[in-house]
Amino acid sequence: MILGTVLFAQTGEPAADPLVLKLAVIGPGDELYFWWGHIGLIVEDYEAGESRFYDWGVFSFENENFFANFAFGRLLYACMVTSAEWNIGNYIAANRTITLYTLDLPVSVKKEITAFAEWNVRPENRDYFYHHFKDNCATRIRDILDAALGGQFKARYGEAPGRYTLRQHIRRHTYFNPFFDWILNFWMGQDIDTPITIWEEMFLPAEIGLRAAEFSYAGSGGLERKLVSSVETINAAQGRPPVLDAPRRQWPEEFALGLVIALALGLLLIFRNRGSRAAEVIWALCQGILGLFFGATGLVLFFMTFFTNHDYTYHNINIIFINPLLLAALPLGIAFLKTNCSSTRARLELAVKILWSYVFVFGLLSLPLRLLPFFWQQNQVTLALVLPFAAVLSLLPGLIKGIFRK
Repeated sequence: MILGTVLFAQTGEPAADPLVLKLAVIGPGDELYFWWGHIGLIVEDYEAGESRFYDWGVFSFENENFFANFAFGRLLYACMVTSAEWNIGNYIAANRTITLYTLDLPVSVKKEITAFAEWNVRPENRDYFYHHFKDNCATRIRDILDAALGGQFKARYGEAPGRYTLRQHIRRHTYFNPFFDWILNFWMGQDIDTPITIWEEMFLPAEIGLRAAEFSYAGSGGLERKLVSSVETINAAQGRPPVLDAPRRQWPEEFALGLVIALALGLLLIFRNRGSRAAEVIWALCQGILGLFFGATGLVLFFMTFFTNHDYTYHNINIIFINPLLLAALPLGIAFLKTNCSSTRARLELAVKILWSYVFVFGLLSLPLRLLPFFWQQNQVTLALVLPFAAVLSLLPGLIKGIFRK
């Protein structure tokens, strides 16, 4: 036996049924693209004395034009087959949770699934264009299960309301890393904030395991039959952040960070107004750095929205106030520090303040727009971070100062 006690020994299958099919749900890994887990199909063949792992989530950085294709949203994935022992061993070594769901299906159906998987790994059939939510390693297996069950799987879950939106599901897996949680949330547009079905939730491997374990189907003679006969966790990851059962509200933390940045800038502004050259230099550099970061993230969003197939970034209200225009803050800040001409410095400073005023005003305008169905987007974390410090960098402090002087 190839997998010994890990897989073969606990099947309980009768000798007359040489095939055992299992869903292997793999928990999150270290790399960003592994944070949402993985799933594969294990076929244990007693007659052949082997166990195979069919994987619809294979890609390679060495593929021709990989990075260019990825940038434009044309990521080529493939279905591959390997030894289950080798594959499972790698996931154990990578400290990833592995849960096996043994499928209770008629022998004829298991043979059909196996035949399809073998057909799918042929060179002429294995490649497909990956989509994060609509066509990935999980949705491929979901669709195979539905076909094997004669459409009963989708009939049960295709219209059933899901627990969360796509964005909320994504953020259940990213909460532990504030930077990537914020930036991925920033890049994702309003199309992933609409209600979805349980069927659509199964873009996540763990959701397939959850639904398969609870599902029963009409077997021969119309008798109800559980799809999964046993669930076994053969490896539990150690020290990994758990996947949240429910998404957290992150905007209060982002708002606190935005206030801290705003407070620091406000103190710099006070010292700068008192004639501190050091405060003036730091003030100009901070504006430039903030403009560079948010301008660059806005540039990426602009590119993905208008020039790529990354459709989950489309219709993104964030681009109204965070966009490539902010890149101008860096050269304006550098020019301000380099010149000694008072009139030139005044014009440069005014230009930067107008730039941040644009961010602040249009950020505020996006708040009532979010109340309209056409513009609804869960971008609270973006607004919570940006609005406080944009207010300090804008024309607003000068206007308030002028009012109090009167």
